[in-house]
Amino acid sequence: MRTRSAPERRMRSPTPSVGKLAAPTPAVAGIVKALRQRAKLTLNQLSQRSEVAASTISKIEAGQLSPGYEIIVRLAHGLGVEVAELFKPHTSLAATGRRGITRKGQGIVYDTPRYTYEAIANDVARKAFIPLRARIKAHQQLEGDQLPAHEGEEWVFVLSGAVTLHSEHYEPLELRQGDSVYFDSRSGHLLISSGDEDAEVIWVCSHRDAMSRVHGE
Repeated sequence: MRTRSAPERRMRSPTPSVGKLAAPTPAVAGIVKALRQRAKLTLNQLSQRSEVAASTISKIEAGQLSPGYEIIVRLAHGLGVEVAELFKPHTSLAATGRRGITRKGQGIVYDTPRYTYEAIANDVARKAFIPLRARIKAHQQLEGDQLPAHEGEEWVFVLSGAVTLHSEHYEPLELRQGDSVYFDSRSGHLLISSGDEDAEVIWVCSHRDAMSRVHGE
């Protein structure tokens, strides 16, 4: 996701999930390593700043692990960059009047045990929000599952199937095709598929610091 002080964040999950690699993951590895080297941080320094184990960061940079969204948020905080910097294949500034085009199947894919994310509009730098297409692979909330929380707000639109949103302050909410929900990311939350098939959703995530610059707050 340019170096600046990162916003405070509330992380509820001490061990976010990391899954198997998807085909485009080498690009992700290069982005993380390039940003770390640009910040002149060692693996241990980034580990301390992001609260992600140095061994995990090393495996991500080597293309041996694909980070879930919660780990991406932590790494962005540790690197002092916006989350969007970790969802695009380069770190150059975007031009005024910009636009981003993502052809079918050409987003950067992150595969975790619970979700498969496809990051959209990766050619646009410094985005105010992060659009994702996601497949919800988890079909039940496992015993001991934590509800991760992080800065920002989120919007989910169900493309197919059905999902249940488990959240910190509300009863479980079931959403079906065509339904959507908007919620505060700082409240613990977790999505699972509630139908027989994996649900497909559009998942849009923001960061409060990015939105405040857009609105001049």
